[in-house]
Amino acid sequence: MNNKVVSLRAMETGDAERVLAIYQAGIDTGHATFEVTAPDWPAFDAKYLSECRLVALADGVVVGWVGLTPISSRSVYRGVAEHSIYIAPEARGMGVGRKLLEDLIEHSEQAGFWTLQTSIFPENEASIRLHEAYGFRILGTRERIAKMTYGPMEGQWRNTTIMERRSAIAGL
Repeated sequence: MNNKVVSLRAMETGDAERVLAIYQAGIDTGHATFEVTAPDWPAFDAKYLSECRLVALADGVVVGWVGLTPISSRSVYRGVAEHSIYIAPEARGMGVGRKLLEDLIEHSEQAGFWTLQTSIFPENEASIRLHEAYGFRILGTRERIAKMTYGPMEGQWRNTTIMERRSAIAGL
């Protein structure tokens, strides 16, 4: 695999196996999510909005993905979504996260989203720095918000850093 992202495109059903493997690799780090295992494709497909689902490809292989989940079903929150971004272990440090986040911001604004939010483990400093570089601000820390149920941190309480980005073009 070379050291640059060849392209980004909309996520397709045919990407399912690779997307879920990247998701599981993130879960396995213990610093990406409270989830224990990646869902099956129907559950993933139901959770993430069909718009703004992107994959990054290097040498024709999916090496990262980003997607949005609604924060509420209430119409007043239709422009607010939480995003998830996962990068394959072999592609970390290649700028994949930067490209995915940059394009997510562009696509989400075109789709009418005015706020993107995310929750990041404070230990994931690279992700926090990435988000800050793209205009996300730290709103605060949710202390001891949940207890790990798997892996080397099983039984430990974890904090999360809440970040958001407000669109400058979505009519705020």
